Amino acid sequence: MNPNLKEGSTFPDLKLPDHAGATRPLSEITKDAPTVINFYRGWWCPKEQRFMRNLVELQDELEVAYTQIVSISVDEPEVAAAFRAGLGARWTFLSDSERGVIGELDLEEPTDPWHKPFLPYTFVVYPNLTIHSLYNGYWFHGRPTNEELSQDLRTVSKAVRKHWDAQS
Repeated sequence: MNPNLKEGSTFPDLKLPDHAGATRPLSEITKDAPTVINFYRGWWCPKEQRFMRNLVELQDELEVAYTQIVSISVDEPEVAAAFRAGLGARWTFLSDSERGVIGELDLEEPTDPWHKPFLPYTFVVYPNLTIHSLYNGYWFHGRPTNEELSQDLRTVSKAVRKHWDAQS
């Protein structure tokens, strides 16, 4: 993994096609919102399917909390769109099917030369893309639980939301 991807550093403003094929800069998605950035192996991985179902369970809570999720894989946009629809996910899926970002971030999983997928990392970032926390999900239990994500997003939200502690 790129050594610059650590807590307190700025996550790169990636520009990738989304599940509908439109190129989207990450900063456009995160501009006003604490965000979970999830790199996943691909639709075919049972660990990813399980983890994504966890995120789907969390999406209603995150939407009303004005927070975002972005999932990124090497799947083609139309494959990511089908996976997204099958899950019932409403957040943005980005595609690095050209495999430019995977090299830039040094996040290619070395044990799968067939698919050449991303290592399954999850980042929680501030709206300005500063990294608050990161999780290495190579082993399934290295992935964040919904409770851990909620706590991380609470911390980030508290830091960026005006009037968090204001009395009514």
